[in-house]
Amino acid sequence: MPITHLLIDLDDTILNFHAAERRALKATLEAFGLDPSDQNCRIYSEINLGFWQALERGEITRERLLVARFEALYIRLLGLSRPHPSAAETQAFYEKRLSEGHDFMPGAKEMLDALHGKYKLYLASNGNIAVQRPRIRDAEIAPYFEDIFISEEMGADKPSKEYFDLCFARMPDAHRDRTAIVGDSLTSDILGGNRAGIHTIRYNPTGSLSRMDIIPEFEITNLADLPHLLENIP
Repeated sequence: MPITHLLIDLDDTILNFHAAERRALKATLEAFGLDPSDQNCRIYSEINLGFWQALERGEITRERLLVARFEALYIRLLGLSRPHPSAAETQAFYEKRLSEGHDFMPGAKEMLDALHGKYKLYLASNGNIAVQRPRIRDAEIAPYFEDIFISEEMGADKPSKEYFDLCFARMPDAHRDRTAIVGDSLTSDILGGNRAGIHTIRYNPTGSLSRMDIIPEFEITNLADLPHLLENIP
């Protein structure tokens, strides 16, 4: 049966999270007396990714993650034996700066224009309310969507089946065999879609390899290809 409903990821699918993260992080490091070098930014990204993967596995709470990543960063950069007392302040400053970044991924705005009115669109994000709501507002993309599902508001995170069950409870007339999730993350979007029993479409602009245990049903490297793909899913 043809696709009628789409869950679309926000970060690095519609909005360029990495660009926003880099600007916010450099400003934060400089504000708190740390070297905003490319190497230190890479160290933060490695630490941050590890914590978000732990969240996806259910090993840490969101509240703990947000501060713990900066505690770990201070320990790594300054060689401390215990967390720096400024970690919570650093997180608050960084979150404010991050909320100001709303660059589009290539072709994302055009993709939304092409899909709007033809499909029921829903935004599905694992981000924080304080960061995602201002970015969504400033990018002026809310009118494209029937509803917006931010995991902090939902009380569950992708890739849990609970998150998707909560989404479907707010999607009138949606059927799982006619719903697809579109996103860049294997461990969040694709794994979550597989668990939820819906179609999965990975946006993979770099052509990186999939994992043997997380296989998307479809894959695109260009967002402009999505409308044509959807029209041809039986």
